[in-house]
Formats: sequence, C-alpha cells, structure tokens
Amino acid sequence: MADSISVASRVQARTAIAVSATAESVPWYVWSCLLAVVSSVVGGAWDISWHESIGRDSFWTTPHILIQVCGVLSGISCGYLILSTTFRKDSPVRAHSISMWGFRGPMGAFLCAWGGVAMITSAPFDNWWHAAYGLDVKILSPPHVLLALGMTGIRFGTVVMILSEMNRAQGEHRAKLEHLLFFSFIFLFGMTIGIAQEYTFRFFMHGATFYLVAALIAPILMAAIAAATKHPWAATITTALYTASHLAFTWILPLFPAEPKLGPVYQKITHLIPPDFPLLLIVPAIAFDLVRRRIGGWSRWAQAAALGAAFLVSFFAVQWPFADFLMSPASRNWVFATGDIPYFAGPRSPWMRNVFMHTEATAASFWIHMGIALVAAVIMTQLGTRWGEWMRQIRR
Repeated sequence: MADSISVASRVQARTAIAVSATAESVPWYVWSCLLAVVSSVVGGAWDISWHESIGRDSFWTTPHILIQVCGVLSGISCGYLILSTTFRKDSPVRAHSISMWGFRGPMGAFLCAWGGVAMITSAPFDNWWHAAYGLDVKILSPPHVLLALGMTGIRFGTVVMILSEMNRAQGEHRAKLEHLLFFSFIFLFGMTIGIAQEYTFRFFMHGATFYLVAALIAPILMAAIAAATKHPWAATITTALYTASHLAFTWILPLFPAEPKLGPVYQKITHLIPPDFPLLLIVPAIAFDLVRRRIGGWSRWAQAAALGAAFLVSFFAVQWPFADFLMSPASRNWVFATGDIPYFAGPRSPWMRNVFMHTEATAASFWIHMGIALVAAVIMTQLGTRWGEWMRQIRR
C-alpha cells in the first residue's frame, strides 16, 4: 500500500513538473509567427534589392516566395489556433482568449490571421496591377499598401501575443518573453521606416521634411516599448537590434551576384544592391532613455516635451553632419554602401550627382517645418507612451 502511494506521489510530482514546464515555455504559436515575420523581413529586404539590381522579372522569385510564406504560415498557424480554441472546451488558451464573430482565440492570433489573408490576397492583386500599369510603377501602389498592411498586422499581432504571455508571467520566464518582445518590436521599426523610405534617402537629409518624417515614426515606437516594458534601456536595446539587423542586410546582400534584366540600364550592376546605411537612430534612443530616467516625476506632457525635444535635437545633431559624410567619396565603400546605386538611376539623379534636394524653398520655411517636427515629436511621444501603457494591460 505504501509503495503504491509512493508511486502515485511520484507520478503526480512528475505531472506537476511537466505542467509547470509547459506553462513556462514560450507557446508554439509565438515561435511560428516569429518565424513568419523573419521570413517576410528577409524576403522584403531581398525583394527591394532584387528590384534595384535585377528588376521585376517574375512573381515566382525566391524573395516573393519568402514574403508569401509569412502570410501562409501565420494564417495557417493562427487559423488552427483560433479553431482549436473555439471548439476545444479544454483548450489551455481558452482562459486567455477573446471572442470575435463566434470564434475564440488570443487577440494577436486574430490580427495575424487577418494579416495572412491580406498578404495572400495582395499577391494576385499585385500581378494584375503590374500587368495593367507596368513594372515597378511606384512603391506605394494599392497592392503594395495591402501587402504592407498585412505584414504590419502580422508583426503587431506577434507583438500582442508575446505581450499577452509576458504580462501574465513572472521571474525568468517574464525576462525571456521581454527579450522576445524587444526582438519582435524591431520589425515594427523596420516596417514603419521602410514605408517612409521614399522620404529618408540621403539626399533629403538636409531638408526639414526628412526630420519631420523621422519625428512622426521613431518617437512613438521608442516611447511605446519603453512604457510597455519599463526596462531602463528599452528604447536603446530595440533601436540597437534594429540597426544591427539593417546593417546585416547592408553588408550581406552585396555578396551575391546580380545583373539587370529590365531596361533602361544606367548603372553597371554586378551584385545585389544593398539598402542604404541605417539612420543614426541609436543616438536619440540613448538620449531618450537617459532623459527618461531623470523626469519620472514630471507631468505627462512635460515628459513628452522633454523626450520629444531630446529625440529631435540629438537626431539632428548627428544625422545632419553624417549626411555630409554620406555624400562624400569617403563613404563609397562596402561599409556605408553609398557607391551602390540602382540600375535605373540616371546620370542626373540625386544618387549620381550626390547633391542634396532641399524640400523647403527658404530658410524661414525650413525652420517653420523644424518647429512642426518638434511638435510632432512631442505628440508622437505622448501617443507612444499611452500606446505602451495600453500594451502593458494586455492579458489575452
């Protein structure tokens, strides 16, 4: 009798340990969606380089397939998760799910499933668009916008799923999920900056519009991740990871050979064209975190004003002179990659002439727009803080 009780006790103990290990492991659907996001990031960077080096020669290129793998993988994974949570009454996810249109599942799963549908729908739409209006008409065409919205939905949905787990976790498990949150958040950085890339080329860096665009996209993300995690270096860590991933593409893609297949061809291309050197956002991120430590007792708007001003002033201080360097012959090497120019850039293009395009006609207009950029930085910081506080409440 004693032996049977001892055996039963050992079985119960092992079961409890197994349940505890499962509870403290990262769920499979988080890893699945992270893999989908990484696939789209690699495919997206490769696809842009392909268009600048080779041209759009077919839908069935490897970069396009990697992008669509994101939609398919996240759609199937999150679709299965939603259906299993809906129809399995004993699903462990059910207690932390929401109800939508009669289905149940984590909020992030619904976002990822919608993003997957949008991405898959954009593929035939893009094919038709190119057939009707020509190849590479513009970056922000309707099918590309739909694709970008789908990818953003999957990226944000993945962030929401991680937040749901992190906000219910403690100790080392929470720290592990926080690291995953930093990693997943860099893809929101990349998506946002990528959408605005037409306004962030180096020949725009001496115009106030460039700094206005930066003020609209960066402070909200820095403030959001800082408020969502309360980590003292949240903005710095996330921006450093984004910068490192961007540099990886800048330095790795040129290692692969390529040549144009569409005309007119103005540049001799022998390898894939890399993305531009990343913006020096790491400096304002450090300033953002340092200032944040000193103003904890200030009012919301006073904090937003201090952080927004710290962002814009520090970014202007480093990016303006760095833009001069990027226009100089000293930057035309594999490190800064300013000598790698798309095949379709003609001899009179700003890429070839290495001259700044001033987006404001007068000095007065420039400073008015810089003032608007300052106001934008303050407002976006405030919005980012509110967004981060909302993310800290996510449990489902």
